[in-house]
Amino acid sequence: MTPPPMSRRTALRTFAGFGALALTTAACSPGDAPAGQSSASPASAGEQSAGRHFGAEWDSHARTFMSWPALDSVWGEELPAVRADIARVARAVAEYEPVVLMARPEQQAAAQKACGSQVEVIPLAVDDLWARDTVPVFVEEDGHTLGVDFNFSGWGNKQVHPNDAQVGRLLLAKYGIARTKAPLVAEGGSFETDGEGTLMVTESSVVNKNRNPGKSRDQIEAELKSSLGVKKVLWLAGVRGKDITDAHVDSIARFTAPGVVLVDQAFPGSPPDVWSRSADQARAVLKQATDARGKRLEVIDLPQPDLDRITGRGDAFVSTYANFYVANDSVFMPRFGDAGADDRAKGILQEHFPQRDVVMVKIDTIASGGGGIHCSTHDQPGKPGR
Repeated sequence: MTPPPMSRRTALRTFAGFGALALTTAACSPGDAPAGQSSASPASAGEQSAGRHFGAEWDSHARTFMSWPALDSVWGEELPAVRADIARVARAVAEYEPVVLMARPEQQAAAQKACGSQVEVIPLAVDDLWARDTVPVFVEEDGHTLGVDFNFSGWGNKQVHPNDAQVGRLLLAKYGIARTKAPLVAEGGSFETDGEGTLMVTESSVVNKNRNPGKSRDQIEAELKSSLGVKKVLWLAGVRGKDITDAHVDSIARFTAPGVVLVDQAFPGSPPDVWSRSADQARAVLKQATDARGKRLEVIDLPQPDLDRITGRGDAFVSTYANFYVANDSVFMPRFGDAGADDRAKGILQEHFPQRDVVMVKIDTIASGGGGIHCSTHDQPGKPGR
């Protein structure tokens, strides 16, 4: 019998052949620089962060990184469909900026055929498609790009990802980008920046014993500031233990400009649940917050579609439009099939990104696995093709 797809919002399962699941954080790999230090320069984390800048997603990109889902033990009979979704996203983004897709060497040819010649497919072993969380977070320091490796651990070792855990080291080495190991465990989808020193973070995902046991929120905030060069952290409660990520911020709230945040909103009339209450809590916090410049935030609702009208299905289906991706001259959002809601969300995004094309992409299988377009992409800042 073919196993069901491994969702990020369903019961956790063991990867075939990878052993039992653990609920503790992963250890660092031998030969890595100590936490908070760059492999190129053995300075302290505080010294390293001097002059460090974490840019906004709407800044210029050199390229977008993506990953080819590798395992039928994860996706079961849905593996061809989720690969079709990933190829569709890769082709769409490649119309606007270079796309590099990582694939296992034995799957490279098939991935290249599916994605077409505009997408560069490189042989680099991966386990699943969630590049937002496995690829290092890129910052600028002293005029150079630096990859901050947040020690991907399968979302607190809920799933075992031996190849994805090595993506940071191998990918940065391939592109000659200096690497530094953050002194904490986190994923790229758990935080969001305005590019001017403000960071939004879900507390449930980072201040959690499955990733950072024994560390207080104050300690983690200091480590985020030193690793990313940000000045102010806005903490959103999130949701613990209901999905594999412990609620990433990129499906709840997103900056569209300094001082402007879009917040996920449940479809009118939907019964309250942990996700809508999480968004409501985020909205309340953000309406009272100030950013790193001391300015109050403008908070705008981004309504979800009617679940009775969408084309995707599944208990884990992520129907938020907040998981959009900003690329060069473009914004990519899901097409869920509720035409009215899709158009409304597109209009909101177009209003906030008036100089960019807003492109809808059908991603029903990715969404059924608990993620979205943002989860499956990771931007590298810089001039295209650099």
